[in-house]
Amino acid sequence: MSTPGTGAPGVNASAPLAQVLHRIEGVAVGCVGDLMLDRYVHGAAERISPEAPVPVLRVERTTAMLGGAGNVVRNLAALGARVRFAALLGADPAARAIRDLLAAEGDGVHSELIVDAARTTTVKTRFLAGAQQLLRCDDESTEPASAEARAALLAAVEGWCDGCAVVVLSDYAKGALAGGIAAELIAIARARDIPVVVDPKGTDFARYRGARVVTPNRRELGLALGTPIAPGEEAAAATALRRRFGFGAVLLTLGRDGMILIDGDDGAIALPTDAREVFDVSGAGDTVVAGLAAALAAGAGLADAAALANTAAGIVVGKVGTAVVRAAELARALRHSERLQADEKLLDLPTATERVEGWRRLGLRVGFTNGCFDLVHPGHVSLLNQARAACGRLVVGLNTDASVARLKGPGRPIQGEAARATVLASMAAVDAVVLFGEETPIELIRALRPDVLIKGADYRLEQVVGADLVHGWGGRVLLAELAPGHSTTATLAGLER
Repeated sequence: MSTPGTGAPGVNASAPLAQVLHRIEGVAVGCVGDLMLDRYVHGAAERISPEAPVPVLRVERTTAMLGGAGNVVRNLAALGARVRFAALLGADPAARAIRDLLAAEGDGVHSELIVDAARTTTVKTRFLAGAQQLLRCDDESTEPASAEARAALLAAVEGWCDGCAVVVLSDYAKGALAGGIAAELIAIARARDIPVVVDPKGTDFARYRGARVVTPNRRELGLALGTPIAPGEEAAAATALRRRFGFGAVLLTLGRDGMILIDGDDGAIALPTDAREVFDVSGAGDTVVAGLAAALAAGAGLADAAALANTAAGIVVGKVGTAVVRAAELARALRHSERLQADEKLLDLPTATERVEGWRRLGLRVGFTNGCFDLVHPGHVSLLNQARAACGRLVVGLNTDASVARLKGPGRPIQGEAARATVLASMAAVDAVVLFGEETPIELIRALRPDVLIKGADYRLEQVVGADLVHGWGGRVLLAELAPGHSTTATLAGLER
């Protein structure tokens, strides 16, 4: 399936994520939402209280950091974005602590904090013994903003919105976005053709109508639709949510099960979790929305932005507390992830069959193309990009060395099958590579049962191997346009001259 971008210039949808990350430096992202203070009381729990069956925490130190929308701001700044921020505060000591923490973020964060004297600044206090959280206490207000605070908040956003590439709404159901404010903020951004990314809460998702992307988790999705979401139904439910409320896309976060992106009506993109080890999921949603928004602001397509956010989330859950992911560690993780992904795309036929079945359970259409791909040239790249745009996952059947020699004659292939497979697997358009040694890929096609079969337009439909099979099970055949002047034979002839 195709994955349309945001309309912003810059990174192509298939660009390596490291390039996207590099372009985040200096982009302007706006953020509005529920600001809070996260306090952590650290200590040792070595005995049970004689007064009640609870552990006694011997306090060793107390720390505080920005939470809620403030943690989104921290993550945006850590990735190198310039942040324009608006939020509500009470008139209390916690508000003063928050101001000091925002000031410590430096010149890259411009904050307009509106004091609503009737509010209590939200404080979440977590008690930890080592890395284990024992208890959380919340001190908060959840009522909507006063009329004066509401007007000041909207005026602040009106003042800085023009300079932003993307606006984030971080809703923690503490009142900052209640009473119609979320809808007004989306209208302000849309009037300027600025995409809005929403981290939602509650059951009334109609107030986010018009957002470019919403990022619910499984529970929030069920609340919004009024029914629990059973395993295997996530993609269909997210699609229903997008259609019901008119969202551009839904990025569904599933914890250890990764993410699912629904962008348009052509199926889902599944993003497996990148987490190596999970210590604390606090604030992981903030990291997701920050990474997604920053990548979109840098011009990434939505699929790439979601992949970058997924990698960032996999890092942050390995830390304790509402931590951030910095650009340097994300760059390291992306390099590691891209190497692993390339290796994981090289499949034998039984594994490929299982992988395809899994994609279909997620509602993805599977495409198939094949060839020798001896010296990859712009014509190959064009073919593969067209093929990937026609499906949700693309499998490439690759001729073995022996079959290339039979087809092309002595001296071919120029590159061995291992090298050719590695090059294909490194391409963003390709999701799996399967070697075959027969004269045609007909057995692969029978086993994988692709929904879309792709060949170059130099073939006629009746010449495409497997076309009758694909049509027979309700699939389609795509004859992709050829990039003129490119072929391996022509390239070799030019070298010989």
